[in-house]
Amino acid sequence: MFQTFDPAGDPTVGKPHVAKLRRWLNENGLDGFVVPRADEHQGEYVPDRAARLRWLTGFSGSAGVAIVLRDRAFIFVDGRYTLQVRAEVDLEIFTIESLVDNPPASWIPENLGKGVRVGFDPWLHTVGEVKALKTAAAKSGAELVPVAENPIDIIWDDQPDAPVAPVELHPQAFAGELAKDKLARLAAAVEKEGATHAVLTDPSSIAWAFNIRGGDVPHTPLALGFAILAADGKHQLFMDSRKFSRTVAAYLTQLCDPHEPAEFEGAIVTLAKNGAQIALDPVLAADKLRMLVEDNGGTVIAAADPARIPRATKNQAEIAGSRAAHRRDGAAVAKLLCWLDRQQPGTLDEITVVKQLEEVRRQTGEETQMPLRDVSFATISGAGPNGAIMHYRVSTETNRKLGRNELFLLDSGAQYQDGTTDITRTVPIGKPTEEMRERFTLVLKGMIDISMLRFPAGTRGSEIDAVARMALWRHGCDFAHGTGHGVGSYLAVHEGPQRIARTGTEKLLAGMILSNEPGYYKEGHYGIRIENLIIVTPAEEIEGGDIAMHGFETLTLAPIDSRLIRADLLTKAELEWLDGYHARVLAEIGPMVDGETLAWLEKATAPL
Repeated sequence: MFQTFDPAGDPTVGKPHVAKLRRWLNENGLDGFVVPRADEHQGEYVPDRAARLRWLTGFSGSAGVAIVLRDRAFIFVDGRYTLQVRAEVDLEIFTIESLVDNPPASWIPENLGKGVRVGFDPWLHTVGEVKALKTAAAKSGAELVPVAENPIDIIWDDQPDAPVAPVELHPQAFAGELAKDKLARLAAAVEKEGATHAVLTDPSSIAWAFNIRGGDVPHTPLALGFAILAADGKHQLFMDSRKFSRTVAAYLTQLCDPHEPAEFEGAIVTLAKNGAQIALDPVLAADKLRMLVEDNGGTVIAAADPARIPRATKNQAEIAGSRAAHRRDGAAVAKLLCWLDRQQPGTLDEITVVKQLEEVRRQTGEETQMPLRDVSFATISGAGPNGAIMHYRVSTETNRKLGRNELFLLDSGAQYQDGTTDITRTVPIGKPTEEMRERFTLVLKGMIDISMLRFPAGTRGSEIDAVARMALWRHGCDFAHGTGHGVGSYLAVHEGPQRIARTGTEKLLAGMILSNEPGYYKEGHYGIRIENLIIVTPAEEIEGGDIAMHGFETLTLAPIDSRLIRADLLTKAELEWLDGYHARVLAEIGPMVDGETLAWLEKATAPL
């Protein structure tokens, strides 16, 4: 099994751990300390060693920050975690704040008085974050103080070791481009920015640039490390050599000068002392790197990670791999949904479904000679009211039966060597209410309308996010998450910078893969989400039009439950899209299933 079902977070840790941190504050002359969810790489998943926020608070979500003062403590989370944080954190210790409506940069001026000194670890906050936090502190006369060593690492007695999972080579058949050619493109991009060097802090960018994969964090095939790209092609990689086989070591030596992680700071200092102009991504790079460069005579150039856009715009090999992965994954999901339909309400629980889905994915991978490498995130298996928790993670404590006349939300994904998948389907267990069917159809309209959208070059995700919400808005409803996130190619299932959201400022380019996942959540009752992955298609002329338009190709292939659809609420164009989609699902994954599953699939994809 790739997943465990231990309790997600332990609220009892807050009291003793906060007490230990406060003792450290007293001993070191600080009035508070900021503990983010992030590690040095700002990734969604962090190794156990870096799970400092969870150790301190019990909160296990993927985004959050705590501020612990001598007499008060606060935890900031976004709308995805408003229910989860209450279950995982001791509310007698922590006050909950909104990471969106009142983030630390807004909260600090109103809550930290003159002379208050709050520490932070500059390895765990980006250049942009620290600038905003320092500006906020200055408004009230408070001071943010960088610390040389993170106090959590000092007081965490049984802190795990850093991971050393093996690095493997990612074949060109799936990568679509040799690493040496990628690195040459990146070196040219560094020079174009007017820099001599650029630091890659995002392990996804390192994995993409060097055509390697690893296993240092859950569910994403990343090898943690740093890279320094040079405009003159003399690149350096800083990664624990225990991760390298002889073959991998020999391969990397042809591309760069490999070093141990302990040499990274010294390398930055040396470059800075020699007058290097070093590009750092303000959104990704740790403020510690800025300090090292500027304190040693170097120049920081604020520039986006040069690998982010090339990595996000998939090449033809990556696109072909994604299509193949989604056909395989769709067949597995169809087998699961067919199996689920045969069970009696009340006989299954959430964990049983997760295990069954993982098994059918594993079997389907073996049958097609493309093994399941991992799940792409911890499966969200939410029955009834648990489905209303947007990022619910089932545990042995929360595990719930799939009860009669409820909705069941299943959000899952897989990692195959040729592609990363992410799919959500909501199904009725028994007979759904008319309200459930209406809300499901409103969500479906938004998903279809995004799928059918045409848009000009230069369009950003923020400009189309409302399309997924309009039907819900007309009925006084909405959802508290973005419509879509970027997806990597056998990399992170949540990939930036592309996204469809109010905050989606990146232009959508041909080859970018995104999710399309509007939803609706009635707290304490049920949740609805329908998610397909889509890819931006090249701009094409429209007959009679003036300018070429991009569109979306849907990658995900699995039926959408017709028992929850009110066809009278769909437009003619939406009905035609849905019937066409289901016909394609049957044509592409029908040959991959047989027997009961094929009979079920034929019925599930019948035209409305």
